[in-house]
Amino acid sequence: MVDPRTPVLVGCGQITQKEKDVEKAKSPLGLMEDAAKRAAQDTGLGEALFGKLDTITCVRFITDSPDAARLPFGRYGNVAQSLANKLGVQPANTCYGPTGGNTPQYLVNYTAERIAEGDQSVVMIAGSECFGTMMRAIGQGKMLDWGDDPEGKRIDIGNERIGVTEVEKKHKLHFPVNCYPLFENAIRGQKGRSVKEHQLEIGKLMAPFTKVAASHPQAWFPIERTPEEIATPSEQNRYVGYPYTKYMNAIMQVDQAAAVVMMSVEKARELGVPEDKWVYLHGCGDANDIWYLTERENFYSSPAIRTMGQKAFAMSGWSIDEIDYMDLYSCFPSAVQIGRDELGIAEDDPRDLTVTGGLPYFGGAGNDYVLHSIATMMDKLRAKPGSKGLCTANGWYVTKHSIGLYSTAPKEGKWQRENPADYQKDIDNGPHPRMEENPSGPAKIETFSVMHGHEGPQFAIVMGRLDADDARFVAHVTDPAEMQSLMNQESLGRPGTVSTGDDGIHYFKLA
Repeated sequence: MVDPRTPVLVGCGQITQKEKDVEKAKSPLGLMEDAAKRAAQDTGLGEALFGKLDTITCVRFITDSPDAARLPFGRYGNVAQSLANKLGVQPANTCYGPTGGNTPQYLVNYTAERIAEGDQSVVMIAGSECFGTMMRAIGQGKMLDWGDDPEGKRIDIGNERIGVTEVEKKHKLHFPVNCYPLFENAIRGQKGRSVKEHQLEIGKLMAPFTKVAASHPQAWFPIERTPEEIATPSEQNRYVGYPYTKYMNAIMQVDQAAAVVMMSVEKARELGVPEDKWVYLHGCGDANDIWYLTERENFYSSPAIRTMGQKAFAMSGWSIDEIDYMDLYSCFPSAVQIGRDELGIAEDDPRDLTVTGGLPYFGGAGNDYVLHSIATMMDKLRAKPGSKGLCTANGWYVTKHSIGLYSTAPKEGKWQRENPADYQKDIDNGPHPRMEENPSGPAKIETFSVMHGHEGPQFAIVMGRLDADDARFVAHVTDPAEMQSLMNQESLGRPGTVSTGDDGIHYFKLA
């Protein structure tokens, strides 16, 4: 029997804006309002839903993320209250999530727990980004009248914690685009592939994502591409962070918004939400890998994804083989591969790994992408009653993770999940190398990337190990010939020497 306090998702809406005129384009708040209204219509209640909301929770904007202070406009003091004002309601709770691509699934998991415990009743979770319009406006020297600072108490959810150490930031590891290629080269080494072999494997991995995006009505780039087109550098597909070409990178300059509505089974029945709208969260989990990138055990695995997957499947009573639809977080190919491997999905599994097309092709709407994957998943599951879906979410640098298992089939018994803090302790205490902040002497490359601009290589990032005691370090390579050498021959395990420059940056010199 279904417990009346069981949480269900009952409405979803999403929208993509491709208006080129920055002065005609809607603001993030305006786009979020549209998505919220679509979600309300989807419940069958229409705008009558708004008066029933006791909580509005919003996903954090890019403009509120660390290091975003340089952006000249687009800040909202309490966007959940701003959205409430737009919708003409005054909910008891106006909440704001933390930074990270894991946030939407984390908020669904958090809200489900609040509903099950009776703390919240009818909740709208919404998010948006208009980073595409923002960057066009900045490029045109225009200031848009975006932003709001309404009255009302903002309730911050989660732990807003900086993702890097000072040494990592000094070596430019606070940019995800610089970090995920490090994972990719480590994965290649772990799988024993040559550069050419692995590059084509990445193309084969991501080509099906483009096919899904090509048929999604909200996709930013609805263009199907071949593996070779994705994998091969060209004038249109230059390297960004070697070995990643442009077609392998999340696209953040998009205008997209999404919203979902959650409530208890009891409240859904009371309000008359049709049961064919209900989607149950059968299992969920949240976990972080060892927080700082330079302290990870390696760069090809994720104990956190493995653990939260085990917890979510135990909660649901399902197995990975029962899943009909998946959306694995896909900011970069390495995130897809690590998630796939840790969840026990075979490389040759015929199932699609995305329902949207992924962040490089559907669109990487800042912290909000996964709200689109959840909304799309709801549509998929409703169209095939009883089917099962999986969404994963990832924040920072394979750092923060969330998972949700969904179905229209009822979840029997009391809804209860294991406290993530109980299993986080084991992950935090897992094995990891010592990080040397002042490295010197002979060393070897553990993994690397070469960052490119429009004109070619700019600098390389090396994660290495000291010969003396196997301590890890991060360093740069700036010599043009050495950067080219890193890409032209097998460089995993290559020897060299690390030292510290007068600027405080560590530099690696190939032997």
